[in-house]
Amino acid sequence: MSNNETEAELLAEGDLVADYFEELLDIADLDGDIENSVQDGRAFVAIDTESERLVGKDGEVLEALQELARLVVMTETGNRSRLMVDVAGYRARRRAELVAMAKDAIADVSDSGEPVRMVPLNAYERKIVHDEVAAAGLLSESEGEPPNRRVVVKKA
Repeated sequence: MSNNETEAELLAEGDLVADYFEELLDIADLDGDIENSVQDGRAFVAIDTESERLVGKDGEVLEALQELARLVVMTETGNRSRLMVDVAGYRARRRAELVAMAKDAIADVSDSGEPVRMVPLNAYERKIVHDEVAAAGLLSESEGEPPNRRVVVKKA
């Protein structure tokens, strides 16, 4: 399969989800524009809106929307999807927060030599932290069970 076919398939997944979200916004009487793209080899659907209602506390509504979006793709195509959903730029803001938290943990470990246990994070958030820690030349591992799974940062 060529990259163009893959990208076309991912855009088709995004189109299915965009149609679903258009209906959802109408039902909820919310204003928003929906953008469909491919980022990092995944379909990416963003709802550009002023309302934080579709983000929810700590992104809980956003995570639920993402699961619904993946179910829409599974139902329509029979294929599992790694599609990502963002609302009101939440994921970019959260990524910046996670990178800052990771940098703080990296600095603490570098200064003290002692491991740092971070707050519980979901799998997507832990991946961002693990990547930041690896780029700094330190080690990290996840410990605990969801929803209390957390990253531990330590010296290499």
